[in-house]
Amino acid sequence: MKLNIVPPRQGLLWVRMGLSTFWRQPLAMAGLFFMYMASVTVLSLVPVLGIGLSLVLLPAATLGLMAATREADQGRFPMPLMLISAFRQGSGNTRAMLVLGAMYAVALLSVMGFSALFDDGQFARLYLGGGLPSEAEVNADGFMTALWVGMGLYIPVVMLFWHAPALVHWHKVSPIKSLFFSVTACWRNKGAMLVYAAAWMACFLFFGMGLALVGALLGGTGVISVIMLPAVLLMAAMFFTSFYFTFRDSFSDES
Repeated sequence: MKLNIVPPRQGLLWVRMGLSTFWRQPLAMAGLFFMYMASVTVLSLVPVLGIGLSLVLLPAATLGLMAATREADQGRFPMPLMLISAFRQGSGNTRAMLVLGAMYAVALLSVMGFSALFDDGQFARLYLGGGLPSEAEVNADGFMTALWVGMGLYIPVVMLFWHAPALVHWHKVSPIKSLFFSVTACWRNKGAMLVYAAAWMACFLFFGMGLALVGALLGGTGVISVIMLPAVLLMAAMFFTSFYFTFRDSFSDES
């Protein structure tokens, strides 16, 4: 396995490849992403253990979306079974992916636990529960501090786990080593990763502006509230489709 160093402009290409691949198989990629979101949501509703279980399975589910993207990129129709690709290569691969998931759950819950020191856990509850804060909650003492602390600490967690599921699955790297290689790749290609993040932020910004314009033309806030959720999920599906290309260009099979 070889780490490839790519130029910053590669970040824009990753976004473009994600968008073009999604639109080659829009029904399949959108459907798989909705299945992914539905599975995570249902698991998180299980009393006591639900949130922890959904976090443990998140790296495997993300790998499934990456595997589906690879299928679409190679001109094949990604089937629903692609979502469980992480658990279809033997007990060793399954065990490694679950270990990676457990480490992710511990890392994220630790970040949320630390942020809870600033606002008695309000931000953590909203983040893990998937809710949106009210104006009163945003203005509550410590909430914004907890938000910025949580987001700041989550950045290194993202870097550690960004490539890790794919490294475990396709390169048979151990979970611990996958974290090291993932954060190294993110850091060595930080220019491309920053361009990639900025480009997606711009996409979501223009998408939001377009949505507001459409809502205003068709009837105001009532129309926006109806189309907001499916439209946001569609954009998120395109974003997740681009994950695979950040991995594909960062690592190769060469020694």
